Amino acid sequence: MYEFVTGPLVWLSFAVFFVGLIVRTVFYIRGLDWKLDRVTYSVNTSFGVRGAVRSILFWLFPYGTRSWRNNPWFTLWVFMMHIGLLLTPVFLLGHSVLMRERLGFGLWSLPEGMADILTILVIVAVIFLTLRRIALPEVRLITTAYDYLLLVIAVAPFVTGYIASHGTADYSFWIITHVLCGEIFLIAIPLTKLSHFVLFFLSRAQLGMDYGIKRGGMKNKGIAW
Repeated sequence: MYEFVTGPLVWLSFAVFFVGLIVRTVFYIRGLDWKLDRVTYSVNTSFGVRGAVRSILFWLFPYGTRSWRNNPWFTLWVFMMHIGLLLTPVFLLGHSVLMRERLGFGLWSLPEGMADILTILVIVAVIFLTLRRIALPEVRLITTAYDYLLLVIAVAPFVTGYIASHGTADYSFWIITHVLCGEIFLIAIPLTKLSHFVLFFLSRAQLGMDYGIKRGGMKNKGIAW
């Protein structure tokens, strides 16, 4: 079972992950319509590019935007969660060892203590975000079971991985469960809201171009806004 989930099933998961994200990206870009969106994507490009870069960069840094600053605790835990979600799977020692076994090379690895800290931060962040969805009426109103399911999918690899790596009596069960949870996570990314892994950059660029062109000196230049 272990050989199967760390072999063919891993390749299938990565195939769905990469192909799915490419498809989502292509469909997003092909769906842009300057008349419908009222943004001149191919004209006044310099204004648009500056706006796109500015939008992405400001949202990539904690408290870089007014929205982040207005919700300081939310911002803190969102960034903690995403840092852990990105760094831990890529640079975990166990994953690097598996890469060497399967591919013949591995990546630089985080110290085990740091990986544990990031894992715990992800788990705490998900708990905080779940409680926030329950506690705040304005967030609870737009929350469905689907949103809670996505949080479970995101945190499950970290919970199972932490259990597997800390001396559980049934290591075989937990390591297989951990790998399966990771594969479900990979497959879910392009198929669900988790696709913001890539679409965040596209949507921020689109909005940035909108602001960059319309508020960047191109108003009243013969464009029907």
